[in-house]
Amino acid sequence: MSFDPSQFERSGGAVAANLWRAAHAHPRAPLVKQFLRFALVGVSNTIITLAVYTLLVQAFGVWYLLASAIGFVAGAVNGYLLNRSWTFRGHRGDALTPVRWGVVQTCGLALDEALLYLWVHVVGLDKLLAQALAIGIVVVVTFAANRTWTFRMRAGEQAPA
Repeated sequence: MSFDPSQFERSGGAVAANLWRAAHAHPRAPLVKQFLRFALVGVSNTIITLAVYTLLVQAFGVWYLLASAIGFVAGAVNGYLLNRSWTFRGHRGDALTPVRWGVVQTCGLALDEALLYLWVHVVGLDKLLAQALAIGIVVVVTFAANRTWTFRMRAGEQAPA
């Protein structure tokens, strides 16, 4: 899978395209490249999560906490497939890699649900705004956990170029 920054720039993503170019200009910056890949995958996860959540809540009247869980799972599956094949492709996984991903995502889902419930019922925020805020926090937490545990690099492994 390759990324053409000029295509992203044309769609209004000049900052991301410039960051991508900067990361490629410094071959000793694999962490930056990996983070940018994770961020791009995260954008697709967020879009899927919010789209599923919004569709279920507004079009089908599904209880917002159940809709959040379903949306989160849809985004998580997308995230595993893309991160495994692109972001962390230098990682030599084992049979427990998907299990570790599942554990991280389950903890992320628990955090998401707790924040959503807190912000809707205690703070009184709108459900969609509360979900968007929760996603922002959960993304940071799950990136850290996935980088250090799920897709950790062992001696002799190299991050993707």
